[in-house]
Amino acid sequence: MRIAISFSDSALSDLFEIKDWYAEQGAPEIGERMVSEIVERVEMLTDHPELGRVVPEFGLTTIRELTYPPFRIVYRQDSAQVRVVRVWRSERLLRLAPEEGSPEA
Repeated sequence: MRIAISFSDSALSDLFEIKDWYAEQGAPEIGERMVSEIVERVEMLTDHPELGRVVPEFGLTTIRELTYPPFRIVYRQDSAQVRVVRVWRSERLLRLAPEEGSPEA
């Protein structure tokens, strides 16, 4: 069974910020490539939703992450879908947002 994948507004914003940052640095092609490769990595979750490790800051099996150095792709998993909630630089620590149960900086 293939799992549906969706991106939260915050994850989409993160991807746009990645592209914008590289464009500001004079390397828009790198930003485009990185975002494309991040999306490709996320697409692997349709067949393997447990591919990512449990996010160590939470220890919850439903909040997992893939790494694409230097980024962490954080997602929530349930039996029917994967929802990407953030795409952050790997040195950022996460905490749980009380109102949504979603990761935040």
